[in-house]
Amino acid sequence: MTKIYYVEQVFVPGGMPKHTYVNRAGRELEKRLQKVTRNLCKLVTLTGPTKSGKTVLTNKLFPRSAEECIWIDGGSIGKEDDFWHCIIDATDSYTNHEVSESEEDGSTINGDASLELSIPFISKGQGKLGASVTDKKTSAAKSSRSLSPRAAAIAALRATQKTLVIDDFHYLDRDFQGSVVRALKPLVFDGLPVVAIAIPHRRYDAVKVEKEMTLRVEPIPVPSWSKDELTEIPGIGFPLLNIEIAPSISERMANEAYGSPHLMQEFCSELSNQHGIEETLKTKLKINSLDDIIFKQIAEKTGKVIFEKLAKGPRQRSDRKPRPLTGGGTADIYKVVLLALAKLAPGMQKVEYEVLRSAIKEILVTEVPQAHEVSRVLEKMSEIASNDEASTPVIDWVKGDQELYITDPFFAFFLKWGTLED
Repeated sequence: MTKIYYVEQVFVPGGMPKHTYVNRAGRELEKRLQKVTRNLCKLVTLTGPTKSGKTVLTNKLFPRSAEECIWIDGGSIGKEDDFWHCIIDATDSYTNHEVSESEEDGSTINGDASLELSIPFISKGQGKLGASVTDKKTSAAKSSRSLSPRAAAIAALRATQKTLVIDDFHYLDRDFQGSVVRALKPLVFDGLPVVAIAIPHRRYDAVKVEKEMTLRVEPIPVPSWSKDELTEIPGIGFPLLNIEIAPSISERMANEAYGSPHLMQEFCSELSNQHGIEETLKTKLKINSLDDIIFKQIAEKTGKVIFEKLAKGPRQRSDRKPRPLTGGGTADIYKVVLLALAKLAPGMQKVEYEVLRSAIKEILVTEVPQAHEVSRVLEKMSEIASNDEASTPVIDWVKGDQELYITDPFFAFFLKWGTLED
């Protein structure tokens, strides 16, 4: 009997894919990560682009649900004590310890008496009565000790030896990153498994971490997915639904995914939905074409919110004048810069300033902004992106090098496929 799968079980965008997990065997990522539990005595740092499968990979080997693992999400940590309290809670430990001791003293007095009874018509009888009196005294002493959250957490980790996984490590304040590493260093030296998942961005100070650990760091870079790796996802998943898709469709989706398995899972899920598929089909279905509407619909769910934040810019100012566009209508300088980026559709590649400025000139009829104006806008946009709730800024302007980086595949995808007009 054919096993029935729901589409949501097969393709899992943003979750843990049980059936379409790809181990990327040729890169030996699992093998290298597994060594952390073999008395490696090094802090393992798993770094790679956002939405490249780092968390899924780690969760495959060290499940969040496993009793022997502790997961901490960097994005949920507001202050340092929050971090240590997560460990205290996960190990069922306490910051206060109280010990009670008691002693008991007692004395007993015993005595008997004899008596004789004479009852009419009944012969005489004799008996003994006994009595006992006990005097008890109890004394008790209590001693208590309070530990800081950091000390209590370190003691708990040492006692339990649970694997510690810190997801979105780059989300922690940079000074706190160093503080965490210093606190964990003795435990790592003794073999405690610790994995820090981060994005190779300026928020994550890799040099500082390595300096703190004095050569006790095992870096594992997780590169963006190749097209061959991405096509494994539909190659595994669609047969489970009794669907056959043309190779050209897999290739097209891989080209649009910008190296992100998350986006590839989105494409496969949406393709199934477009054909009204909810579970494994009784009769095989062949899909030979792919409509662009799939990409447009997904784009609206991915980068639209942050695009609108960047287009809005900081608080309105008098110099936000409308500029005429070659395609009709007007836009202020913030929207103009984003429209120029969309025209370039750079993907995850860096954009040289002069290339961006040329694109700006092409979309404007007049009122082309000066170089310093564009640079100022890019700085503000980078600042807005940095303050967004996402785990990493979607764009990063490096003023000294005059280079703009698109760091988020969802945002890159939206620039190409999203609706940019109000």
